[in-house]
Amino acid sequence: MSTDTSDADNDLRERVTNFLRRNFPQIQMHGGSAAISHLDRETGEVQIQLGGACSGCGISPMTIQAIKSRMVKEIPEIETVHADTGMGAGADGDLGGTGGSGMSPSFPGETTDGDDDEGPQAPF
Repeated sequence: MSTDTSDADNDLRERVTNFLRRNFPQIQMHGGSAAISHLDRETGEVQIQLGGACSGCGISPMTIQAIKSRMVKEIPEIETVHADTGMGAGADGDLGGTGGSGMSPSFPGETTDGDDDEGPQAPF
């Protein structure tokens, strides 16, 4: 890997880290952590691992969804964000066991089967 590529990778990694700190301070305030476990500049993919209090937290699926939607908008080089809590969650933030049962977490503003209940509001 050339020095230019290494510098570009480090710059992108720093921007992703700063994005997480700036946009999701509540992760750390609530005893959680967010770390980049993999970053591929060529494909525009990043893997984020949420840990600490995020593992098993009821709103971690909403946090994951917010990270995914905001990061691709704010950082042009990032095209795909994979994130999980390490609690049996899949790369898409699916809570362990819910994917196989046909159920999935719902997010505020998301409509399902004509249900008007938006569920709890995310704290961000």
